[in-house]
Amino acid sequence: MDPLHEIAPHIWQLPFPVGHVYVVALPDDGYALVDTGMPGSAPAVLDALARLGGRPRDLRQIVLTHCHLDHAGSAADLVAATGARVLAGALDAPYIRGTAPEPPPVLTPAERPLYEGNMAEFAAARIPPAPPVRVDTELHDGDTLPDWPGPVHVLHVPGHTPGGIALHLPESRLLFPGDIIGAAPDGRQAVLGPFNVDRETALASFRRLAALEDVDTVCVPHGGPIRGDARAVLGAAAPEGDWL
Repeated sequence: MDPLHEIAPHIWQLPFPVGHVYVVALPDDGYALVDTGMPGSAPAVLDALARLGGRPRDLRQIVLTHCHLDHAGSAADLVAATGARVLAGALDAPYIRGTAPEPPPVLTPAERPLYEGNMAEFAAARIPPAPPVRVDTELHDGDTLPDWPGPVHVLHVPGHTPGGIALHLPESRLLFPGDIIGAAPDGRQAVLGPFNVDRETALASFRRLAALEDVDTVCVPHGGPIRGDARAVLGAAAPEGDWL
């Protein structure tokens, strides 16, 4: 049974080896997900929902921070099982729907062996491509999400992908950054996420997120959550030197 970690009231992390999933309890007794994990992750996600007292039909929203396999990989299976609505950044929506090919990352020398190793592992494990899935709501910078416990501000944070988004919950002082920010396993060091389509744009997005004032917890998809002293951890980061 996969562990389920409470990050904040109404918010839990379901960790995976690649690409964590976050579960959010909604005020109407429903649930939302932030990302869905790799293809094949749907049974573990539904099991986690059941442990929280939810049924498949209680999953109301799936928010995809971006289009990549380890984030959108189980969205189609979860939509089929639950009927949840899918929300994603407008510029990534065509990739998630399968109507346009994803742009490839522009790899630095340090990133290339890591990326090629990951792709080889996925091929050896016979992990399929992410199935296309509908996007019900295209999100833009400045949008808000309905029905969450407190305000949720959508931030367009391009660079990792063209249409990546972050979610900022100022009342909860919590941030879902997508892959713009990664962290060490203990959450004490923040780094720029690798494998970006535009490194300079990704760095600008990192700086934008690091400058947010109402953030104590950063729910990264890779690494350990940054908790308690998130602003200090982000302030100490040096993303310009990461992955070179």
